[in-house]
Amino acid sequence: MPKRPPGSPRGDQRWSTFLNNHAKAILACDFFVAVTATFKMLYVFVVIEHATRRLLHVNVTTNPGSNWTLQQLREAVGDAETHSYIIHDRDSIFSKALDDSMKALGLRVLRTPVASPRANSICERVIGTIRRECLDWMIPMSEKHLRAILAEWVTHYNRARVHKALGPGVPDPPKDIVTMARSESRHRLAAGTLVLAKSVLGGLHHEYSVAAVAASV
Repeated sequence: MPKRPPGSPRGDQRWSTFLNNHAKAILACDFFVAVTATFKMLYVFVVIEHATRRLLHVNVTTNPGSNWTLQQLREAVGDAETHSYIIHDRDSIFSKALDDSMKALGLRVLRTPVASPRANSICERVIGTIRRECLDWMIPMSEKHLRAILAEWVTHYNRARVHKALGPGVPDPPKDIVTMARSESRHRLAAGTLVLAKSVLGGLHHEYSVAAVAASV
């Protein structure tokens, strides 16, 4: 292959540049494995939005295949026209028929190079987060149990877990957030306010919010 002369600009975008430029239009997906208390192998499918870091779809199956995966992607994409690209690896599950169906939905399929997990780094990262913050601490008893665990954790991830890459921010912040009056000291709450704590997954995580103290009668 001919080498580019030193100092001459590239004629195309680097992969990282492309991802940054088109983040709002990119989806990424991948599988990972979870094992139950009875040593049953389960496969978890994840779809994430690049720009918002929002987990768009998560589901579990014992027998992953291209037809099942295609149905999950259809549920994730729906009728929305906000996405233009979808990234996945070269696993045989992502068949040509699946890619053709994605193209029919208006998505351009971007297949990562062989043995290059960094090309799908955001999805790989969130899979690591699911393991470190959830499944490393909980052993699912069954497929149904794992689906329930992930459903609760995904809600926490999207609506309450702070992401440094977002500024920091939350992928899907609640719309009913109430702005409270500021205290004169940043180390104390304003008068008439209190902190509420909500337990997630039996106390594995907690979500905190500020509310007004109810007036006494």
